[in-house]
Amino acid sequence: MQTIGQALEKLQKSRFRSKFHLTEREREYVRAKGMDTIRRHAQDFVRQRLAPAVIPNDGRQTPMRGHPVFLAQHACACCCRGCLYKWYGIPPGIELDETQQEEVVNLLMAWIEQQMTYRN
Repeated sequence: MQTIGQALEKLQKSRFRSKFHLTEREREYVRAKGMDTIRRHAQDFVRQRLAPAVIPNDGRQTPMRGHPVFLAQHACACCCRGCLYKWYGIPPGIELDETQQEEVVNLLMAWIEQQMTYRN
């Protein structure tokens, strides 16, 4: 089992995953809403779009823009069940339990927190 820090470090080595960054507009959105609200959004997105055993549009359920959590999902390879399997060994076809969902949310929030201090 890897730590959040290890996961973020591994993701930074991916040319695709390391391209994602919050824009100033998105960082302003996070500041305006607050981290608690962003965490609730992340929990909702993970529960609704990633946790079900069967996702009809799997691989296309996470937009590339529109919310800081969406960017975090792509940056952290938590955007679809295929990426969850490839990067974290979580197989598709099995519903994510509450612990797995919370681990994903914690990773997404760590990435967002890191991005809040990042300067383009």
